Amino acid sequence: MRDVILSKPAVELYKILKFEGLFGSGGEAKAAIDAGLVKVNGEVETRKRRQINAGDMIELGGEQLQIRLA
Repeated sequence: MRDVILSKPAVELYKILKFEGLFGSGGEAKAAIDAGLVKVNGEVETRKRRQINAGDMIELGGEQLQIRLA
């Protein structure tokens, strides 16, 4: 599990995936979300612009990201 520290209270899901290096671009991240490959708090998430907050857990292909606020 990897911690992700946010500098503001809410960030869009696809941006976190892109900035954490899981995808090379926002478009790739959005496509993965559309395909149902990403889970948020244990449930498949298909909303690319879902607001992710501190305490959320993102899962993608065995990688887990725990979201925290700076």
